[in-house]
Amino acid sequence: MPTTLNLTAISVFVAFFLLVTVLGFVAARWKAGDMTQLHEWGLGGRQFGTVISWFLVGGDFYTAYTVIAVPALVYAVGAYGFFALPYTIIVYPFVFAVMPRLWKACKEGDHITAADFVQGVYGGKWFAAAIAITGIVATMPYIALQLVGMQVVIKSLGVSGEIPLVLAFLILAIYTYASGLRAPAMIAFVKDIMIYIVVIAAIWLIPSKLGGYASVFDAADHFFKAKGGATGIILKPTQYTAYASLAFGSAMAAFMYPHTMTGVLSSASANTVKKNAIFLPAYTLLLGLIALLGYMAIAAGVKVTSNSDVVPALFATLFPSWFLGFAAAAIAISALVPAAIMSIGSANLFTRNLWKPLISPNITPSQEATNAKLVSLAVKFGALIFIIFLPTQFAIDLQLLGGVWILQTFPAIVFTLYTRGLKLPALFIGWIGGIGVGTTLAIMQGLKPIYVLHLAGGSYPCYIGVIALAVNVVLTLVLSAILPAKPALLKR
Repeated sequence: MPTTLNLTAISVFVAFFLLVTVLGFVAARWKAGDMTQLHEWGLGGRQFGTVISWFLVGGDFYTAYTVIAVPALVYAVGAYGFFALPYTIIVYPFVFAVMPRLWKACKEGDHITAADFVQGVYGGKWFAAAIAITGIVATMPYIALQLVGMQVVIKSLGVSGEIPLVLAFLILAIYTYASGLRAPAMIAFVKDIMIYIVVIAAIWLIPSKLGGYASVFDAADHFFKAKGGATGIILKPTQYTAYASLAFGSAMAAFMYPHTMTGVLSSASANTVKKNAIFLPAYTLLLGLIALLGYMAIAAGVKVTSNSDVVPALFATLFPSWFLGFAAAAIAISALVPAAIMSIGSANLFTRNLWKPLISPNITPSQEATNAKLVSLAVKFGALIFIIFLPTQFAIDLQLLGGVWILQTFPAIVFTLYTRGLKLPALFIGWIGGIGVGTTLAIMQGLKPIYVLHLAGGSYPCYIGVIALAVNVVLTLVLSAILPAKPALLKR
C-alpha cells in the first residue's frame, strides 16, 4: 500500500465525494415530505418505486465491506469465500415470498419497524423491546465495518490518520439528519453506477493484463496448493456443511437487519417489493465478479499485511492513479449509503420500541422524529469512536456474533406472518434460548462463526446462527403447543 500522497487519485476521490455530499443535502427537497414525521424521515414517506427501491435495497445490502471483505476472504481461503454467492441466491425467493406480506401488515398497522409489527400482534412492550435491542446491537458493529472499508480505501490514496474519516462521517451525519432516508436513496444511484463501472472495468482489463482467466485460476490453484490446509479453488468435503449452513443462515438473517427491513418498508407497495426481489439478483452477478478480484490479486502477485488491503492494492498495482481515485470513491460511497440506512433503522427502533413505550409514552409525532434524528447521530458517532479506539478485529468479531443474534428475531417476525398460533411467552423463551446458545457457542469458539456438531459418529461443521435458530424454533413451537391460551376478557 502507498505511503506517499497520490494527488491525482485524491483529487478524483474528493470530487466524487463532494458530488454525493451535494446530493445528500438536495435530497431533502426530493419527493418532499414533512420531516417532522417519523414515517417521512425514517421511511421516506413509503413512496419509493421499483427503480429507487432497487438502488436503495441494493445499496444497503451490498456495502463497502462487501467489496473489501469478500475478495479478501477469497484471497485468503479460496472457494470457501464464495459462500456469499449461494446466500444471495437463496435470499431473493425468500424476499419475494415473505416481504410483501410483511409490507402489507406494516402498512395496515402503521408500523415503522419490525418490532412495531411484533408488538401490534402480541401486545406488551418488553418482547418488542427485546427485538429492537437485538436489531440495534447487531447493527452497531455492521456500521463500524463500513468505516473499516472507508479506512482501507483512504489509506490506499496515501492518506493517513483519522481526520479524513471523521470529516466524512460528519458530513454523513449532517445530511442524514436533514434529509433522512431520502439522502441514501438518492446517493445510492451514484454509488451503484460507480461500483458497476469499477467492477466491469476490472473484470475486463485485469485478466487481459494477467494472461486471461485461465492464468488467473491456474495461479490461484498453485498458490493454494502451496499454502495447504483447508484452502483451495474447490471446496474440501469437510467444508460442505459449514459452507451450506453459512449460506442458508446468512440468507435468513439478511433481511432481519434494521437497514434491509427499512429499505423494504420504504417501498411504495407490496408489488414494488416483489419486483425488486425479481431484479435484485443482478447484484449477485456483481458480487461474484467482485469475489474474483481475490483470485486476480493472487495472479498479480499482490502482497499485503492485511487481507482487507487486497482490492485497493490490486487497483494501485494495475490501474492509473485517476482510476484508483474513482474506485476508492466508489467504495467509500458504498460505505456511506448503508451506514446512513443502518443508523436510520436503528434510530427508528430505539424511538418506536424503546424510548416511546418504556420512557416517554406520551411523545408526540414530531418529538418522535426529532428523537430519531438525534439517535441516528449518536449511532454514527458511537461507531466512529468504536473504530478509532478499538482494534478492527473487535468489530469483525462482533459483526459475526451480530448475525447469530439477528437470526433469533426470525420466528417472531416471519412465523407470525403465517400463523397466530404462537404464544408470546414461547416466543420470548425461544428468543432467550437462541441468544443464549448462540452467544455461548460463539464465545467457546473464540467468536468464530462455526461450531462442529458430532452426530452419529460424524463431524459436521455448522454455522452457529443456524444451530441457535434451531433451538429457538424448537422451544417456540413446543411451548406454543403446551402453554395454555391467553384467557379472553370477560364481557360485562
